[in-house]
Amino acid sequence: MTERLTLSELEHYLAGAADLLRGSIDQADFKAYIFPLMFFKRISDVYVEEYAQALDESGGDHEFASFAENHRFAIPEGNLWLDVRAKTENIGTALHTAFREIEKANPETLYGIFGNANWTNKDKLPDRKLADLIEHFSTQTLSNATVAPDVFGNAYEYLIKRFADQSNKKAGEYYTPRPVVRLLINILDPQEGESVYDPACGTGGMLIEVIEHVKDAAGNPKTLWGKLYGQERVLATSAIARMNLLLHGVEDFKIVREDTLRNPAFYTGNHLARFDCVVANPPFSLKAWGEVEWASDRWGRNQLGGVPPKGYADWAWVQHMLTSADPTSGRVAVVLPQGALFRQGAEARIRTHVLQADKIEAVIGLAPNLFYGTGLAACVLILRQRKRPERRGRVLFINAEQHMKKGRNQNTLEPEHADAIFDAYEAFADADGLAHVADLAEIESNAFNLNIPLYVAPADTGEKLTLAEAFDNLEAAHARSQETRAALEAELSKWGLSA
Repeated sequence: MTERLTLSELEHYLAGAADLLRGSIDQADFKAYIFPLMFFKRISDVYVEEYAQALDESGGDHEFASFAENHRFAIPEGNLWLDVRAKTENIGTALHTAFREIEKANPETLYGIFGNANWTNKDKLPDRKLADLIEHFSTQTLSNATVAPDVFGNAYEYLIKRFADQSNKKAGEYYTPRPVVRLLINILDPQEGESVYDPACGTGGMLIEVIEHVKDAAGNPKTLWGKLYGQERVLATSAIARMNLLLHGVEDFKIVREDTLRNPAFYTGNHLARFDCVVANPPFSLKAWGEVEWASDRWGRNQLGGVPPKGYADWAWVQHMLTSADPTSGRVAVVLPQGALFRQGAEARIRTHVLQADKIEAVIGLAPNLFYGTGLAACVLILRQRKRPERRGRVLFINAEQHMKKGRNQNTLEPEHADAIFDAYEAFADADGLAHVADLAEIESNAFNLNIPLYVAPADTGEKLTLAEAFDNLEAAHARSQETRAALEAELSKWGLSA
């Protein structure tokens, strides 16, 4: 019996490959090189495994063993891992050639999946460095017999987080902390056979968590195949998302590389496709996002309150996601900067429209410094096309700023914190210092401002701030004030005034 690699062994093996790149490639770019190599090794080893099985079944018929029906992916002759490993010079060119040939042989599933990293730059990646990398990967066999898809997928997720930890600020647009992802998916509660869409899918973590959620509920994750959709504008990141799903054993999904706000990928005729669950952590306060085209948006997204300002795409994402949610079953979870809850001008008009349409079910304020690339506190909006009768005309506010574990450089949302927030969401009731249910009249009395402290004052824990924490809070407050001032100046400039 073949001995399987444990998760810890696999993680150590993958981390060792990443360590070999130190000094050659910027840490933020490690993922563009390690992930394609890892995926190439996996599909090559599985191809060889499938070939051997078919050879055994056919009594040694090599022609039969080569049939496409015996393989999940086609690998053209001369482009297996062992073929590239045999090269002693121009290894980068050999890798690049193998990648392109494999993509061409699998146009429906693998086209573009190896990304666009520059493998032929010998200043960064001399043959010696690439040979070391290939030899390191060659120390383990990554077949199905040695590494189950679930284990491989978990190791892949480990590596994504490792790269996010190392690159920190540059990771903000492709990695969402997994406890936050789990919280969002638990709230949306996707069921067997439902469709799920992430319009800013990054490395695919939200879609992977949907699969785990259905598994945890003793459901059949295969009912989700063909119903998982994602869009991501960065080529390398969209490729990582596709690898992520494939390595988790998902055989049918749709990830498209394109700018979601300008060019949504999923539509029928003149209408956006509709999904049961829509979930995303889009880039915060995206600039120059396409507001000019939004004024005459062919998809009608601007009908949800108008056009967001040029410097803040946050409510454009909300408009897009609501328009993409099924009119009956559709529910939405989106991570936003907390400034989106209270900024005035165009955003206030959209916020008012969405509130009056009774689409917002919950506003959850998270702790500061949980996300890569920003120390600011984020929030989660939960929206439903049709609320439960007892929740209509009401919005739950949760102040979860104390629910986190403080870290030196990054705070973390631990599982117990996420569970406490989820319990507060499920209770949908007032809780001192944590939650408040406001009706629309109360929200209107606050001019439809959703700033959480207007509704939930933080509980007095009796804790005293350290000097470092006070400075951190001051810095965050200064950043928020700059954001608010920028919004004010943008609004005044429309009227030819200055602050």
